[in-house]
Amino acid sequence: MSVRSLSVLAALALAAATLVPQAAAQPGPVSDPLPTPAPSGIGVKLQEIARLPQSSTTPAAGDSRLKQYNRVNYLGEIPDGSGRFFVPDMNGKMYALNRDGSGQRTYLDVRATIGATFHNHQGLGSGFGFVAFHPQFATNGKFYTAHTEAKDALKNRKPDLPSPSNAVVHGVITEWTATNPRAATFAGSRRELLRIGFAMYLHGFQEIGFGPDGLLYLAVGDGGIGYRSDVPQDVKVPQGKILRIDPAGSNSGNKKYGIPPSNPYLGKPGALAELYAIGMRDPYRFSWHNGRMFLGHIGEKVVESVYEVKPGANLGWGQREGHLTYRRNDPKCQLYPLPADDAKFGYTYPVAGFDHNRPNGGCGDSGNALIGGFVYRGTAIPALQGKYVYGEGVKGLLYYADEKDMRAGAPIAKTFELAVYDSAGKRTTMRTLAGKSRVDLRFGTDAAGDLYVLAKANGKVWKVTGTIQTLEACDPGSDVVSGVTSARDWKPVTTSRWRFPGNEVVLSKAGATRPGPRRPNEYAVVTKGPAFGNVTVDAQVRLDTPVSQKDRDVVIVFGYQSDTRFYYAHLSSDNKIYPHNGIFLVDNADRLRIDDQWNGSVGAPPAVTDMKWHKVRITHCADTGSIAVFVDGQSQPLMTAVDRTLSSGRVGFGSFDNIGRVADLRISGKGV
Repeated sequence: MSVRSLSVLAALALAAATLVPQAAAQPGPVSDPLPTPAPSGIGVKLQEIARLPQSSTTPAAGDSRLKQYNRVNYLGEIPDGSGRFFVPDMNGKMYALNRDGSGQRTYLDVRATIGATFHNHQGLGSGFGFVAFHPQFATNGKFYTAHTEAKDALKNRKPDLPSPSNAVVHGVITEWTATNPRAATFAGSRRELLRIGFAMYLHGFQEIGFGPDGLLYLAVGDGGIGYRSDVPQDVKVPQGKILRIDPAGSNSGNKKYGIPPSNPYLGKPGALAELYAIGMRDPYRFSWHNGRMFLGHIGEKVVESVYEVKPGANLGWGQREGHLTYRRNDPKCQLYPLPADDAKFGYTYPVAGFDHNRPNGGCGDSGNALIGGFVYRGTAIPALQGKYVYGEGVKGLLYYADEKDMRAGAPIAKTFELAVYDSAGKRTTMRTLAGKSRVDLRFGTDAAGDLYVLAKANGKVWKVTGTIQTLEACDPGSDVVSGVTSARDWKPVTTSRWRFPGNEVVLSKAGATRPGPRRPNEYAVVTKGPAFGNVTVDAQVRLDTPVSQKDRDVVIVFGYQSDTRFYYAHLSSDNKIYPHNGIFLVDNADRLRIDDQWNGSVGAPPAVTDMKWHKVRITHCADTGSIAVFVDGQSQPLMTAVDRTLSSGRVGFGSFDNIGRVADLRISGKGV
């Protein structure tokens, strides 16, 4: 064959190849799955009511996360009309106490009763996990507990439902019957209802509780293996599911409980009749409101979710995390968009939640865990009416979403962060109240619908007694400074880097690092008019640095007293590192981040991501220390802080190492 013929054939082959449909490019990871919870403008006032006894694991745990003051994880009211509260401690005891925290006593020592097989020193969910009182406890004396067992139990006891052959721990549901329901301590009988084995010490029975239908619901984790197996999707096994049983019945496989005839998987070939919903990793805390079940679900990689769980729901774990696609063995622990044909799978997606960064972009423990809560149904706190209050457990952050917006199939409801105040009305944090960086926050509620928070860090219980407006009104003053576009109105750090064309002020050349504490490299301060105490700053700002460049920012300075003493709002296109997109204080030391939104790995949503003009408002109530930053006319602030270090000062504009401009600057407030 001639060279020409070969050339013709090659050309034909190339042409044919261009006609073959090419595989669609795989979508990249979703970089920011959910917005950071927004400041709510509301703070909750907490009144300490009790501190439960100190306890420890037996034997001593090697995992530092288990070495808290105790492991109290819930507060509820005993349904007998006595007003007594109950608090389980995962290390083994259930306490009873009066509403004001007095009269504490051990009601039942589960660890001592179970004996040597009781297991609580490996796995965050191990030990005496939960207790649920029967709605008719006052007359029948019945309540139910979940605990873990190991050692000889693994050899001598057989699980009632399909379990891994190499199970390292058993989860056990026990029915207790008190001889005298009103007795101060338990005396009576017990019987085992159900036993399940788990492949790891993680994600066992996470909560048990009675629904409005009078049936017992069991939130069962995936045993820690759902990230690499199909267990959560396998309807033949109980792990990674919510089960629903009737403790008074006997038509189950072990004849110790009943299978409700309305269970959605009853009669389906190969499926466990106990199943109510499937597809879960770590279903941590559920509650009911007007017949609707809300479930807090701890994620594997990036997303923490709240679901409305209906009969037969499939939350998708193993294939989905939250509202995104989960891929096994992804080296960076990222999540991806849903496929085009997603509807055919019928997954249930979250109604609320938040996301977080992974440490160093890897797959280690992120230090985040969503703790499910309750819709406030009390009467004493109108500001919380209709709000589902939940939180992030490790750092002790309190959130809420409006229940009316939390609808399965609807867009994810917006989450807001609640500030924290002590009983005296002083701004604080759960870390401060708990006395430790790892709070291990949990929630509780009483028969009236009032809310309580608990911390394993110091074993304390607080009641939510009221709310405080965090953006308190303060004396607005009557002084106004505007029209500051002339060079004579400003004092720059470096005059040569600035231009004053007449209708705006331009930082035309990026600043350079200067000696002294870490602070913005280049800024200019308004010299016209007085310094301000209470102040509102309104301005249009623009970032002139191309979006292709990383670490873009402009800053608005306020409370300026000197080159080493001032506040500034950092408006950035990035919110994932400490110095970006926050509120900062420079007080003769390196800038200190003071905003409420920074959680250690991510802050408020990026303020400026383009090269357009953006409207910015900053309010600083020097009387109370309240600071808020609003962007683009939003009614909710993007960032908030409370700090009383600087009570007055001037206003300015600048950047660390970028260029930008400010226009329509108006400063109003109380001149000093």
